[in-house]
Amino acid sequence: MTDNSAAPLTDADIAQNHTLEPITTIAERAGIPDTAVIPFGSTKAKVDLTRVGDNDHGKLVLITGISPTPAGEGKSTVLIGLADALRNAGHRAAAAIREPSQGPVMGIKGGAAGGGYSQIVPMEDINLHFTGDFHAITAATNTLAAIIDNHIHQGNQLGIDPRRVTWQRCMDVNDRSLRGVITGLGGPAHGTPRETGFTITAASEIMAILGLVDNLAELKERIGKITIGTTYDHRPVTVNDLHAAGALTALMKDAINPNLVQTLGGTPAFVHGGPFANIAHGCNTLIATRTALQHADVVVTEAGFGSDLGAEKFFDIKARAGGLNVDGAVVVATIRSLKYNGGVAREDLTTENLDALRTGVVNLERHVANIRKFGVEPVVALNLFTSDTAAEREAMATWAKDFGVNLAEVEVWARGGEGAAALAEQLTAHLDATSRQLYDPADGVEASIRTIATEIYRADGVEFSPKALEDLATIKDNGWDQLPVCISKTQYSFSDDPKALGAATGHTLHVRELLPRTGAGFIVALTGDVMTMPGLPKKPAAETIDIDDRARVTGLF
Repeated sequence: MTDNSAAPLTDADIAQNHTLEPITTIAERAGIPDTAVIPFGSTKAKVDLTRVGDNDHGKLVLITGISPTPAGEGKSTVLIGLADALRNAGHRAAAAIREPSQGPVMGIKGGAAGGGYSQIVPMEDINLHFTGDFHAITAATNTLAAIIDNHIHQGNQLGIDPRRVTWQRCMDVNDRSLRGVITGLGGPAHGTPRETGFTITAASEIMAILGLVDNLAELKERIGKITIGTTYDHRPVTVNDLHAAGALTALMKDAINPNLVQTLGGTPAFVHGGPFANIAHGCNTLIATRTALQHADVVVTEAGFGSDLGAEKFFDIKARAGGLNVDGAVVVATIRSLKYNGGVAREDLTTENLDALRTGVVNLERHVANIRKFGVEPVVALNLFTSDTAAEREAMATWAKDFGVNLAEVEVWARGGEGAAALAEQLTAHLDATSRQLYDPADGVEASIRTIATEIYRADGVEFSPKALEDLATIKDNGWDQLPVCISKTQYSFSDDPKALGAATGHTLHVRELLPRTGAGFIVALTGDVMTMPGLPKKPAAETIDIDDRARVTGLF
C-alpha cells in the first residue's frame, strides 16, 4: 500500500539506490537495432526514427484516472507498475508516457516519473532537462516570434497587423508575470511595440505538432501550416508565408526522435513529448507510441488527468490522427480521493468514512461510463494507501460488482510490478476492444464542442462568449470548421468550475475563446479561467529541491 509520508526512503532515494541497466541492454530487450540507438550517456538514449520498422503489432492499453484531487491518485505510478507486472507475467511489454514539464516539477505537482518502487529512471534527468526536447521546442517557438517581429520591423511586406499577431513566445516555467507583456519598447530601432504574452512550453503549438506527426517531413509540413496572425485586411498569415518552416524544423531534428529509458523493473519505456491535458491534448507523442507498438506485444500509455480531458482527447485527436486502436483501458482511483469527492476535507481523508466514499464514487462511475462511450470496457485500478480500511476496501469491491465493472487492487508504490499482478491478469484477459471516436469533425466545431460538453461533461448546454462567436465565424470563413476540437478546461471537475466535485450535472460550459491551431490540426476552446501560462503556488516544490556536492539531486517527488 502507498504511504509516502511514512516511508523510510523517498522516491529519489529508491531511484538513486537502484543500479540501472545499460541503455543498450534495454534497447536489445526491446528489439531495437544497435544502429537505431543514439545514446545520451549510459542510461538514456534516443531512437533514430529512420532506422526502425513500421509494423505496429502490439496491443495498446490506455491509462486514465478519476478527477485529480489534492490527495493524489498515482496514475503514472500505476502505469509503470502495470508495465512491470506485464513483463513479469511473460509479456513483451513497454511503457509510453509524456516527458514532465519543468513548470509543474518546480511548482505544485512535483515530478512525474512515478513513485516508490514503480518509477521510470533516471528520474532526476527525466524530471529536469532530460535530452533537451523541451529546449528545442522553446527555441523553435521563440525563433518564430523573433522572425515575426523582425518581418514587421523590416517593412512588413506581408502586411501583418501587429495587433492581431496570435503567436506567443514560450518558456518551460510557471511564470504568471509573463502572461501579458509589451514588446518592442525603446524607440524605432527596437521594433514595433505590441501586446503579447508567453505560453508554457507544454501548451505551445509546436509541442502539440510534435505529438501528432509520424516523421520529419510531416513535422515540417505542419509547422509550415501554423497561423501566426492576420494581415490588416484579415487574411491569415502562416509560417510558410514567412519562409521559416525549414529553419524551425532544423531546430527540431533531434527532438523528433523518441527517448528510451527503463523502469525500475527493467521494462523499456519510451518517454517523449509533454502537452498538458487541461490546455492541450495531454498525450505522449504518436511517434513514441508507434515505436513502442513496433517493439512490444502490450504497450501501456497514458492520457493526462481524467476521462473528460486526456482520455477524450486521446481518442478524438491522437487516435484519430494516428489511426490507433485502443485495445484496453484502466481507470485509476483511490479511496481517499473518492472520499474527497464525497465532501471530506483533505486533513480528514485518512479517517474511515463509508458514507463519503459511497457519495464520492459517482465521480469514478462517470469516468468509467465515459470510457465506455469510446467502445472500451475499462478495468478499475484501486491504488491502495495504508490508511484504507478493510471496510472501505470491501465497500469498493461491492460497488464494482453492483456497477458491473472489473476492479483490481494495486500496491505499486511499495511493491512495484508485483503489486499490479492482479491488474495485469484482469486486463490481458480482455484486450479485444475496437475503439471509436465520439464525434465527427465534419459536423463543425460548434457541434463537436456541444457533443463533448453534453456527452462527456454532462452539461445541459454550451454558452459562447461574444469573442468566441467572433472566433467561430472566423474559423468558418477560413475553412477550419471541420478540424477536431481540443477543449481547455479545469481538471478538477466535469464542469468548468473547479469547485464542483463529484459528478456535476445541470451546468453550462462557458467557452470564452477559440484558438485555431492550424499546424497541430485542431481548434482549442478555452473555457472557464484556465490559463495557458500557469503560476507558482505560495510554496513551490522548488523550495524543497536541492543538490549535494556529489551532484545528487534531492527533493524531487
